[in-house]
Parts: sequence; structure tokens; C-alpha cells
Amino acid sequence: MAETILQFGSGRFLRAFADYFVDVANREGQNLGQVVIVQSTGGERAGNLASAGGKYHLLIRGLENGQVVDRVEEIGSVSRALVAGSQWDEVRKLAASPDLKFILSNTTEAGFTLEEADSPTARPPKSFPAKVAVLLKERFDAGLPGLTIIPCELLEGNARLLREAILGLSAKWGYPVAFQEWLKTECVWLHTLVDRIVVGPPKDHPLTASDPMFIMAEPFSFFALESHPKAYPFATHPSITRTPDVLPYFLRKVRILNAAHTALLIKAMPKGFAIVREAMKDAELVPWLERLLFEEIVPTVADRVEGGEQFAKDTLERFKNPFFEHKFSDIFLHHASKVNVRLVPTAAEFERKFGKKPPLLTEVLAENEKLAK
Repeated sequence: MAETILQFGSGRFLRAFADYFVDVANREGQNLGQVVIVQSTGGERAGNLASAGGKYHLLIRGLENGQVVDRVEEIGSVSRALVAGSQWDEVRKLAASPDLKFILSNTTEAGFTLEEADSPTARPPKSFPAKVAVLLKERFDAGLPGLTIIPCELLEGNARLLREAILGLSAKWGYPVAFQEWLKTECVWLHTLVDRIVVGPPKDHPLTASDPMFIMAEPFSFFALESHPKAYPFATHPSITRTPDVLPYFLRKVRILNAAHTALLIKAMPKGFAIVREAMKDAELVPWLERLLFEEIVPTVADRVEGGEQFAKDTLERFKNPFFEHKFSDIFLHHASKVNVRLVPTAAEFERKFGKKPPLLTEVLAENEKLAK
């Protein structure tokens, strides 16, 4: 099939999430096309994918409706992987392909940060928005239609933030006004909310030794994707919800589940816990986390999300997944930006809404300052 998706991010999450949905769609005859992954840092994953012809295995393991799920799927939606630092010309060539329809990304919450030294002639630019700006200009210069851009970073208004960053760079770099209008009117920028816990595979599984890209995910997955009449149609899957407004889903996931992960990390790591599941057995941490969720976080966002209390209960159950070795060290990546997105806004909103500081959020943010040192 044609290469229709240019993906920034070779990590576990997108490969167990969007690339999985694309694979299922293709197997069902939706003919969505294939994914080309761009690795921006290093090149080991790209090399591993190249040696395996883009294929890797996904272990789906956990509880679903009270039943144990334990199955392996081979994912074949990736056609190839490119290293931005050494194959930038190939990436630019793909941007000007008539077959290309989507740009997909998950560069973490820190991914939209711009680099002052970035320029359109860099090979490649350092920041993700600068890379996309150069690639879209390549496409515009080739006289091709705009793309549907699907950022999966856990940032409120992720599509708007990326669009504004690229428009700002275009103005700064002196790109033509016609290109800037093309970005606004011909490209479609879709807000998203993504939700699935993805971890490394169990050490004792036979595929762990033979497949360096082997990953494990929980059965649960949820993808809120903004609807837009001009967007190219993405995969159809039971886990994908089209919606005119992603914000309620974003708030529910980031301010409840992700906030609980980050808050638990701040409390659990100083006590020596390395795994989420193990921390969820602690006689002090679990009641503390329940109080944080049901006394402070859920009441703060309750009028803006649907089913917040039930989602919080489900979150606690997901944290106890008996199959998962979900490491706090993985959650700790880009920790400072995660705290600013997941915890700080809720603390401020609680104070505005209830006229007092939230004691548990205030406590955990103070403890985070010590952890940062």
C-alpha cells in the first residue's frame, strides 16, 4: 500500500496505539495506507525497524470486562523508518509525495518547544515544529494539497499550539504569505486525546529476546479525534471517537489518570517504589491517592467532564494491572513539563472554585520541589 502517514515518534506509545489502529484498519480492508516513522533522536529504533521490515509484535495483556486478555499481534502498518539526522533528504522527499495524507506525532509534552537557533536550511532543524514547517513548505512548493495533521501530544489544544508555532516560524523565516494562507486553509489540524498505558514487554516472554521492538499494552484504548469535514478519513475502530470538541476528553484523561500517575510518582519514588503496581499495594499511598482523586481532582473538573468519578475508579483499577511492570522511571521522563500540565492547573482551578488551596495538591507540589532537587 501507499505510504500515506508520516509519523514523528518511534517510541512505544504510537506503535501500540495509532500504528495498531492503522494495522487493524488495513487488515479489515479500509486501505488506510502505511506509516513511515521518523526518529528525531538517535537511530537505534529506526535500525531495528528497518532490519525487521517495519514489523514488530504487540502483546495486549490485562483485564477487560472482568476477563483476562493475553494475546500477541504482529503489527505490519510501518513500511520503513528514517533517521532525521542522517536521512533528512528522504524525509523531505516523502513530504512532497502525492500519496501522503497525514502527519502524525507524539513528541511528548516537551515536543513543541522551539529552538532559537532553528533555521529553514538546517539539516534537519532541531525542534519538531521547525521540522514540520520545513516539510510543509516542501509540499507547498511542489504544488500539492495540504495534509491532515494529527498531533497526539498530551497538551490542551495540541493542534492549535502546533499550528501557531508553525505559523510563527513561517513569518519569522520570511516564508511567503501564500504559504501561510495555505497552512490555514488547506491543511487540517485535528485536536486529539489519546489514552492507553504502554510498557516494555515481560522479560520472560519468548518474543522479548527475538524482537527488540516488542511492546506490551493494556486492552483499554481510547482515541478522541476531532471531526472536520475537510480532513482525510483516518482509521475506523471501536476505540476511536470522532467529536467536535476534544477538550472534555482531554481534561478527563490528563487531569485524572495522568495526574494520578504523576502525583503517585512524587509520593512513591522517595519511598523506594519503582513500579506503579507495587505502589498500589502500599497501605498509606492508596488511601492518599483516593483522597486526592475524589476530594480534589474530580470535584475540580466535574462540571467539564463526563463520568469523572467512574473514570477515576477505572484509573485505580488500571494502575493495579497484575501483568504490568509500569516503571516510575518511564513516567518520570519530561517530568517538569508533565507536572505543569497535569497538576498545576488543577491546583489553581480548585482554589478559584472553592476559595481555598487544595491541601493534598499543595502538599504534593511542595514535595515535587524536593524531588526536583
